[in-house]
Amino acid sequence: MNLRYEGKTARLDVSDGFGILKYYKEHQDEASTLGVAAVLSQVVALKVNGVLVDLSFSLGPADTVELVTLSSPEGLDVMRHTASHVMAQAVLRLYPGAKLGVGPTIENGFYYDILLEKPIGDEDLPTIESEMKKIIEEKLPVVREEMTREKALEWCEKNHQPFKAEIIRDLEGETFSFYRQGEFVDLCRGPHLPNTRFLKAFKLLHTAGAYWRGDEKNPMLTRIYGTAFATKEDLENYLHLLEETKKRDHRRLGKELGLFSFHEEGPGLPFWKPKGVVLKNTLIEFMRAHQRRLGYVEVETPTMLKDDLWRISGHMENFKENMFFLEKDGENYAIKPMNCPGGMLLYKEELHSYRELPLKVAEFGKVHRYERSGVLQGLLRVRGFTQDDAHIFTTPEGLKDAIREIIELVDVVYRTFGFSYSTALSTRPEKSMGTDEQWELATSSLKAALEESGIAYTLQEGEGAFYGPKIEYHLKDALGRTHQCGTIQLDMNLPERFDLTYVGEDGKPHRVIMLHRAILGSLERFIAILIEHYGGKFPFWLAPVQVAVLPVSDRFVEYGCEVKRALERAGIRVTVDTSSEKLGYKIRQAQLEQVPYMLVVGEKEAAEKKVSVRHREEGDKGSVSLETLVEELKRQNRFPGLE
Repeated sequence: MNLRYEGKTARLDVSDGFGILKYYKEHQDEASTLGVAAVLSQVVALKVNGVLVDLSFSLGPADTVELVTLSSPEGLDVMRHTASHVMAQAVLRLYPGAKLGVGPTIENGFYYDILLEKPIGDEDLPTIESEMKKIIEEKLPVVREEMTREKALEWCEKNHQPFKAEIIRDLEGETFSFYRQGEFVDLCRGPHLPNTRFLKAFKLLHTAGAYWRGDEKNPMLTRIYGTAFATKEDLENYLHLLEETKKRDHRRLGKELGLFSFHEEGPGLPFWKPKGVVLKNTLIEFMRAHQRRLGYVEVETPTMLKDDLWRISGHMENFKENMFFLEKDGENYAIKPMNCPGGMLLYKEELHSYRELPLKVAEFGKVHRYERSGVLQGLLRVRGFTQDDAHIFTTPEGLKDAIREIIELVDVVYRTFGFSYSTALSTRPEKSMGTDEQWELATSSLKAALEESGIAYTLQEGEGAFYGPKIEYHLKDALGRTHQCGTIQLDMNLPERFDLTYVGEDGKPHRVIMLHRAILGSLERFIAILIEHYGGKFPFWLAPVQVAVLPVSDRFVEYGCEVKRALERAGIRVTVDTSSEKLGYKIRQAQLEQVPYMLVVGEKEAAEKKVSVRHREEGDKGSVSLETLVEELKRQNRFPGLE
């Protein structure tokens, strides 16, 4: 590394054998060569005037430059992008004639979609990894090249890459960037690592099928997923997290715990088993208890309504591709994708005064939305789900207080489940309804409520609903993953479309303001998150089966049933294992089912009207009278947050 001064500017020339990095930085006194050298050892890209570029980018004296290292999010993204190219190069070496689709980076990794003459599977990944390591050891410079549209299409034809040609035809402009590493060339905007040797900690994860451009009419490609990190330690930590995630997968645990299932006769439509229904209903009752405390009323609206209603609401214009329709007796109906329009009809039935506002109307409504089969994912992405929906009708004067009350309720609910969360304010999307004035008032009101509540938030430009801006809540689970769940949406548009008013203090009609609110969001999705957050070990009040009574032999089944009846009278969910299996087997079975309490009953317990208590985490807790245990479990079975 050479350092020379040009006035108050220090120019660094760093030669790495692959090109020269010229970095300009203003200095008031002297340049810290030691500090700069330490940073440059990990530099893989630059941000020039805020734009991410390759190290080979030609700099000018007036450019503002930031160094991008492997440890930064941008550096990781550059590395993973290069990893996808190395993987594609390895595939082409192993499977000549493969047709390349796209190979983007994703959260924590990358993938590449490839059409192969003979599909490959997870068992082929070690072979591809081995070839990738050879490419890395070859220390190939990664060089950016540019081609005209004509030359780019010629390259696609010569190399038999029809998907790349399709992309080029769809792109604007007459010049396209390609990246070369050894014999491998790929259409790409970059940037990339300067050399394949920088890629040291990577792993291919699994394969899947993916239609070209997500269209079921197009060919099915093989999607190969992988990940890469700056260090082997970071990679090992991530792979450990993946293993833990697999153990907690809600689809596996949902089957093992007997909560739900899916059938090909209803893709994306969960079948709830008895224990799953208990879990779902307990969540609903938990929310009902909190809503009663705050003065909510509850309604239920029809599952299907005439399509005229959805034209008035704007859903036919803005949401039609996500809706299901049917026709009967010459009438066209839509199955509701949202509960809102039905709630509008109910509000309009009566004359409302400012004195009764805010009116808080809750609905645990079942909605259906069309999702492509390729994106369906257990309970996390379904076509039919239940929302803990609510619509709050208020005056302009009561708006901030109404929003703040919801914010406080959200906090109580999420803390109950042990979630930390972040908050975002999503603003007007490109496709929307309403006037600029309505959107400005709605957005500023949500912003003011957040700030007055002292809540930090990020701004998500253009991410609001088509009818209004929204506050979004992103939960962090026990594995550190984030999930978008709750929303508070301010809507001045639907009240306008449905002509919803209230009689003000002046005796005249005024346009009501409406808030949409969901805290759990989709109950199906929230249950999936809970299963993985707890690893199937639900807290006592929420567990589908709270107590398992385990008679040591058939002689004590009768007393076991007596214990069961006493607990049921106290509102405890309990089962009795009446099988002839040995006690050790019964205990293991109850542990596999994640039952919080196991009560062993034998000769001594039956004689003394006691039970021997085993806890799921704490183990043997000794013998206690049945009466004492009932009182203790009643105390534990209260809904949290209502004190």
